[in-house]
Order: sequence, then structure tokens, then C-alpha cells
Amino acid sequence: MHQKTALVVSAHSADFVWRAGGAIAAHAKLGYDVTVVCLSFGERGESAKLWRKPGMTLEAVKADRKREAENAAKALGVHDIQFYDLGDYPLQITPDAFDRLVDLYRGIRPEFVLTHSRQDPYNFDHPMATEFAQHARVIAQAHGHRPEVPVLGAPPVYLFEPHQPEQCNWTPSFLLDITGVWEQKLAAIQCMEGQEHLWEYYTRVALQRGVQASRNSDYKIIYGEGYEAVFPHVTGTLGHGALA
Repeated sequence: MHQKTALVVSAHSADFVWRAGGAIAAHAKLGYDVTVVCLSFGERGESAKLWRKPGMTLEAVKADRKREAENAAKALGVHDIQFYDLGDYPLQITPDAFDRLVDLYRGIRPEFVLTHSRQDPYNFDHPMATEFAQHARVIAQAHGHRPEVPVLGAPPVYLFEPHQPEQCNWTPSFLLDITGVWEQKLAAIQCMEGQEHLWEYYTRVALQRGVQASRNSDYKIIYGEGYEAVFPHVTGTLGHGALA
């Protein structure tokens, strides 16, 4: 039986938790091997609490952020978490990192990909991360790139919710029920000790998306996550499908 896989490309080491933790936990529960790639530790722009401690160094911040992300990944049931350490504020995509992500696409052959919105005027690392993730996906489909390795198919790409969606031209086309895995997501959120100020905010986001999901379905949903599809959804029927 073919092992189902999924890929999450996260600009910083906390992004996958806030924005896609429910999807990760839900699909891990369904038997997917979910791989998370953290391009950066968020060591400069998203670690203010750590930098306020006396004697803090860049390497110490990175180590703490890595520990938090690994603990969160464990809470969510992540199969593999990888850290590319490409810098932060600004993120710097290197040729070696590009090849590494292309090879990962072909190696795990994800059934779907989760990454950032196309725009984010508050954090330019985020659109850079989604451009990187989607560009690498296209190269992984190219027959002339390392022709000795089988090419990737066409996994759908879903863009998870940015911090301020209205400012990022992001509109959800999928609302995912994460009620059954909310406690796992909350546990992962609470692993991100350096950004405790966001715990309540992302709880409110999940509740709001849950209300919207209920209003757009026949299901009772308490907690949800929103995603914007990059490509058309291919289906054989336009009726209601089973809710996973």
C-alpha cells in the first residue's frame, strides 16, 4: 500500500503551528506522513521575548526556537521536521536550499502542499517562502532536471491563513474542520513559549473559522482552519463529499 504523504513549507519555525497545526494533526491521524520544512528559526524578527533576556546570543535564540518547534511537531504527530537555517529578516534562499527542496519533493512525493499566502506586507519572508515552495514544486515536475529521478506529479497547493488576511489579498476557498484535533493544536501552540502573546489570537482565529465552516455546511464545527487553493480543485462530482 502506498504511504500517503504531505509537505508543509514554513518560513519560520512557528508558522506551521499557528497556521496549519490542525491540518497536520488531522492528516497525521489519518495515517499521512507529514514533513515540515522550516526555512528559518525566526531568530531575528519573531523572538523578541528571548532577546530581552540578558546575555542572549543568536545561536542561543536559534537553539531555543528549534527546541520549541520540535516539541510542537511531536505534539502534532509530524513525521519529519527539517530546518534549513536560511536566515531571518531577511530570509535568504540559496541554490543549495533550492536543490534540497526539489529533491525532497521527489523523495516524499506529497499528496498536497501547505505554505504561505502570496502577499504579506507585514513580513516579506512569508511570500518569499511560498514562491520558493511553489517554484521548487515546478522544477520537481521538470523531466530535464535530474532525469535519472522520477518527476513529481501535480500535488495541490493550499495557502494557509496569514496573520492579517485582508491586507494580504488572501481569501479562503477551503475551511477545514479541526475540532477533533484541536487539543493537539493547542498543545503545539503552547510549545511556542517565545510567542505566548499569540496563543489567544490563534485560538480566536480557529473559533471564527469554525463558525464560518458550520454556516457553510451541514456539520457542527467548533474549530477550523482556512486555506486558499492555488490550483483548480479536480473532482468527479459537485455534490457534498464526506467530511474527513
